[in-house]
Amino acid sequence: MKYYCNPVNINYRYQFNADQRKNKISICREAADPSMIYFKGKYYIFASMTLGVWVSRDLVEWENHRLPAELPLYDYAPDVRVMGDYVYFCASKRGENCDRYRTKDVLNGPYEKIPGTFDYWDPNLFVDDDGRVYFYWGCSNETPIWGVELDPETMEPKGEKRELIFGNPEKFGYERIGENNSKLPKSQEEIEQAFQYFIKMQHTPVEQIPAQYIPLIKGMFTDKPYIEGAWMDKHQGKYYLQYAFAGTQYNTYGDGVYVSDSPLGEFHPAKNNPYSYQPGGFMPGAGHGSTMEDTRGNLWHAATMRISVNHDFERRVGMWKAAYDKDGELCCNQRYGDWPIAVSEEKEQDIWENPKWMLLSYKKEVTASSFAEGKLPELVCNENVQNWWQAATPNPDEWLMLDLGKEMDVRAIQINFADDEISIPVPGEIRGTTQARYIEESEVVTRYLLEGSVDGENFFVIEDKRDVTTDLSHDFLLRENGIALRYVKISQMSVPYEQKPCISGLRVFGNSRGELPEQADYQVERSSGIDMKLTIFEDDSVDTPVGYNILWGHKKDKLYHSYLTYERNQRVGALVEGQSYYVRVDTFNEHGITEGKLTFVE
Repeated sequence: MKYYCNPVNINYRYQFNADQRKNKISICREAADPSMIYFKGKYYIFASMTLGVWVSRDLVEWENHRLPAELPLYDYAPDVRVMGDYVYFCASKRGENCDRYRTKDVLNGPYEKIPGTFDYWDPNLFVDDDGRVYFYWGCSNETPIWGVELDPETMEPKGEKRELIFGNPEKFGYERIGENNSKLPKSQEEIEQAFQYFIKMQHTPVEQIPAQYIPLIKGMFTDKPYIEGAWMDKHQGKYYLQYAFAGTQYNTYGDGVYVSDSPLGEFHPAKNNPYSYQPGGFMPGAGHGSTMEDTRGNLWHAATMRISVNHDFERRVGMWKAAYDKDGELCCNQRYGDWPIAVSEEKEQDIWENPKWMLLSYKKEVTASSFAEGKLPELVCNENVQNWWQAATPNPDEWLMLDLGKEMDVRAIQINFADDEISIPVPGEIRGTTQARYIEESEVVTRYLLEGSVDGENFFVIEDKRDVTTDLSHDFLLRENGIALRYVKISQMSVPYEQKPCISGLRVFGNSRGELPEQADYQVERSSGIDMKLTIFEDDSVDTPVGYNILWGHKKDKLYHSYLTYERNQRVGALVEGQSYYVRVDTFNEHGITEGKLTFVE
């Protein structure tokens, strides 16, 4: 069996962002908005700001290949689709006609240019069974997702564009912006007050602002969600138009889906919304994605995960199992979405199987050779990608050691390197029309030595990457047959730009013998039409579980939504107004998972 662990284990290129709001250059890694396809025996992921394409034969091992410089690699949301013998490629920028390109050979080209005739943002091309071609786009908190039919020869619109999906956060709680979907749109009075305050602080009279920019400025203060990132799939005569919501910098960035009998609507929201939603765990977020069928008939959804510390667009790419259920509802399994995931060589019969291995490293004791102020060693085991340990120096004699508490059967280790306010000269020219930046073209490297021990004195090598030429900042090491160890030590680290090494997660998975956790005793309160609050009661007479997985859905056998949390009080803000739910809270520890009791919530 083959396994991977989100985020996808590939090199993520550094971005030198010209951050005008802070009057500085913000440096971070980024890849987002993945378009995933299968073409001529290989899988490809095209993601924003990577200068290339990721290629795989098995969905587990990926390689990064540079794309030709004449492609719009500094434009956002690359869209890629197979049409006949060609792969069609485009990306987006506001206010300018966006060209398309096509090729019969993704890696070697050539790419034939098809001049664009209109501008768009977050594009998606769809080829129907009858050969007709449709196009979807949109990225705004004021305008909808649009759709139009295209001429397959000229790629020009046939007829007028149609409005297909508008945001409705008052009804669909998951569309709200903010951490845990915490904000509803402001009133017109509140927007006007915020606009006037902004003008005052800018010392610019309103009459000096071009009229066309005023709605854009006011849009900054609405707290309306961006509706963006369209992707279309077809299944048994139904059209599934997916879209992203809530905002890429929030833990609730996800994808919803509308369904229609026609490629241009009328579309109706699926009963099972949101489709892709991962607000909890080590690295949350599962928005602006694509859905693809592999060679065995299994469905996969690739989407954007969030870090958003050094810059709002500090993001990664994740991939999850998806399916159409017996009623044709599109669903995605993100129950333990950043734990090791098995990739079957057969057709999946059940995408909802529990993980084979458990998380062993949560809140374990960690020691280090040194640490910078506030960047403590224990932060590598708190399952939060937004904070990290940082060594006090960049010297190779720095080390970090995790103590699992007892000897464990370890099957996988994920090492997550972080970046901490890098400040170096920009290596090249700042460019780009939307988010001006320079993308690092040099091939930087990340190196380390990983050792293990049973007694803390005698160590053996788990992985030696002191001489590699790769840059895997979320490296995943599989030991499917298991290794016995208690201590995990990483040392001799060398990271890009001679930084002091930072690690946000040293995550260990495997098996530990012991009792399963007790079933959760909990209470659910529907605190509003789009919110519910869960209170989990603790029994002092039994061992406390490591964590909880809150599941919910509109039917007993469709608990497709989940929130992995380590807190006993958790608000879930992803409900739909007027819809009843079934809720279950599963408990987990290092020994396994205990299924919770089912609760009906009006």
